[in-house]
Amino acid sequence: MRFIFCSLVKALTIAYIHRVSKLFQIESDYQPAGDQLTAIPALVQGLRDEKQNQVLLGVTGSGKTFTMAQVINELQRPAMIMAHNKTLAAQLYHEMKQFFPHNAVEYFVSYYDYYQPEAYVARTDTFIEKDSSINEQINRMRHSATRALLERRDVIVIASVSCIYGIGSAESYSLMVKHIKKGLEYDQRGLINSLTELQYERNDIDFHRGCFRVRGDVLDIFPAHMEDQAWRLSFFGDELEEIKAFDPLTGEIQANLDQIAVYPNSHYVIPRPTIERAIGTIKTELKSRLAQFDAQGKLLESQRLGQRTQFDLEMIQETGACKGIENYSRHLSGQLPGEPPPTLYSYLPDDALLFMDESHVSIPQIGGMYKGDRSRKTNLSEHGFRLPSCMDNRPLKFEEWNAGRPQTVFVSATPKEWELEAADGIFVEQVIRPTGLIDPPVEIRPVAVQVDDLMNEAKAVIAKGMRVMATTLTKRMAEELTEYLIEAGYKVAYLHSDVDTLDRIEIIRQLRLGEFDILIGVNLLREGLDIPECGLMAILDADKEGFLRSATSLIQTIGRAARNAEAKVILYADKITNSMKIAMDETDRRRTKQMEHNEKHGITPTTVVSRIGGSMKDDDKANTSWKGPNGTAIGDEETMKAGDNIVEHLKYLRDKMLKAASNLEFEEAARLRDEIGKLEK
Repeated sequence: MRFIFCSLVKALTIAYIHRVSKLFQIESDYQPAGDQLTAIPALVQGLRDEKQNQVLLGVTGSGKTFTMAQVINELQRPAMIMAHNKTLAAQLYHEMKQFFPHNAVEYFVSYYDYYQPEAYVARTDTFIEKDSSINEQINRMRHSATRALLERRDVIVIASVSCIYGIGSAESYSLMVKHIKKGLEYDQRGLINSLTELQYERNDIDFHRGCFRVRGDVLDIFPAHMEDQAWRLSFFGDELEEIKAFDPLTGEIQANLDQIAVYPNSHYVIPRPTIERAIGTIKTELKSRLAQFDAQGKLLESQRLGQRTQFDLEMIQETGACKGIENYSRHLSGQLPGEPPPTLYSYLPDDALLFMDESHVSIPQIGGMYKGDRSRKTNLSEHGFRLPSCMDNRPLKFEEWNAGRPQTVFVSATPKEWELEAADGIFVEQVIRPTGLIDPPVEIRPVAVQVDDLMNEAKAVIAKGMRVMATTLTKRMAEELTEYLIEAGYKVAYLHSDVDTLDRIEIIRQLRLGEFDILIGVNLLREGLDIPECGLMAILDADKEGFLRSATSLIQTIGRAARNAEAKVILYADKITNSMKIAMDETDRRRTKQMEHNEKHGITPTTVVSRIGGSMKDDDKANTSWKGPNGTAIGDEETMKAGDNIVEHLKYLRDKMLKAASNLEFEEAARLRDEIGKLEK
């Protein structure tokens, strides 16, 4: 009865909010046009009719993102847009921020710059410790996203597929929020203990995100979800006299606050009673597992597991956390063995919308994540490195994701059979572009001359002030081609999965700004990248059938040049494969439909004008730095430009290092030495 009453109150509250005000406020210089005029109302009506699945078949440049924004604005419901990689997620984030500047547009992707999971190789008896490098900026944005979902309804979360991995439960996370109000009395020592339980660290010297410091009656807190604002709590005895927001860098006071809510510095922070309960269940599982090992005569595994788990239990008892605490997530969340773990989906409101962008890629990714994770953790459990419950810290199974997702719109230029079947074969087509742009003409040229021909074509395109994008089959070829073109005097960068997340975003931004003229990629140049400046898309080795040269991949890659009226596509191939034929036939179909529409309505194709978003990095200097082969910022804008000869750059760095050493600036000299070492590698 209580559950029904709460659900009724929640439903009435949502209805009231919708009636009295519009939470989402879209801002755009454009109005729906072309196929958007039919696609937007069709999707809105389908969602209002409670259709669980819909498909938006939208070609590149038809304004699919604008359509999604209009649907969200029309329905006034929280939404998640799920992308298959971080680069596309970042682009969607910037676009949605432009459409909804007054609402909470959040970014939730994997926060690892580098991640080596815990593993055991039985064949060589090798245990590999977990090793990772966390990107603090992305970690902050993840906390900002979960906080926004718990506090607001006007939220759009842009997430990568990693959001199906387990994180701390929404219930435990929200229970640990510390509300502090001006004028009330607090025991300062008790408040400090509370911050420690929230995984905040005391640091009176290096004040950074996730820390607090104490100076007499003043307590400063740098919240986990904020980038450039901290809070200052001033006490008179036990009374909290005032709360001020200030700039942690300059100390400038920004605002006076009446109350604040301090969110945990980790999604795995757990209330003390839950910890005590979890310790009991972990001990029970440990006792049972040790008995199994002893009965099987696996004494080494038994001793290994006992020592490792006892150490973790002591750390959890004393500090509330331990290294690898996620392996005990099932005990901490109170779930039964085999139950799906809490993920970002558990933070979404009941009436949220889900848009699967480039669904033909993201859905297969969801299907493959669980099996690889399961295999690795089964090995760890069998050899006594972890309790069997570690396998419940996992991504969602495809069936679990499919059963638990909210109303969904699958968005793709090339939807696969699964999405179409889920939508009963019915889809909303968005082929006509509001700009009148026609799919680019496709030419075929021989593989033998592909590099020389690319250089000649690039020279003509660059002379017109446009950019060139080229795709290769391997990372090595992308790197070697980049180096070859740099030596030939071109301004070039490469982009593949080894490049750090924020560096990928910055490289694309620099390409659009003209700091690079050519971008070489593997498969990151396919889906969703919005680069209207692209005048040439070159697909090397187009006749090598496979994943990267399938019909779907070719259609997607050709679409990267569909935002520029003067663009063209060159396929370097010695024969026309079946995939090439399908891709070219589909491109011709779309060209014909668009040209008929243009002729009927007197439309002249115009290149898309898209504002270049700001950098997602904190360090402004890093935004103007030249990017070396590994994405590392090197030098500065005054001395080196993108594409400068790397040999000359190394000479410049050596001279600078020697000068710093002669001036007794040894720290600067050491930093330059390390940069030289990275480049020489």
